[in-house]
Amino acid sequence: MSNNFGSKRLVVGAHYGLRDWLAQRITAVLMALFTVVLVVQLLLPGPLGYDRWAGIFSAQWMKFLTFVVIVSLAWHAWIGMRDIWMDYVKPVGIRLALHVFSILWLVGCAGWAVQVLWRL
Repeated sequence: MSNNFGSKRLVVGAHYGLRDWLAQRITAVLMALFTVVLVVQLLLPGPLGYDRWAGIFSAQWMKFLTFVVIVSLAWHAWIGMRDIWMDYVKPVGIRLALHVFSILWLVGCAGWAVQVLWRL
């Protein structure tokens, strides 16, 4: 006699769970720290103009921090958008198209942001 308790449900999926939850929290903390650093820089005395903005981002550590935040923002957005597409868009072809469009858009935005940063 076999014990057949419960449903015979096939569990599928990418099993992103904890890794993505942690990535979302870490990227959010990085973006929050960047915001604090930027606000502190802006609260220092002096006129606020292009020269000041260029001065803030001219330091190599600030360029590196900004680059890390740009990558973090793109990754954070990708995890969120991917989860939305996987949860609410059921036709596989449309979901794949939305995934590809999202990736292209995020890579394009990140590339543009880095280009702007390196022009300063």
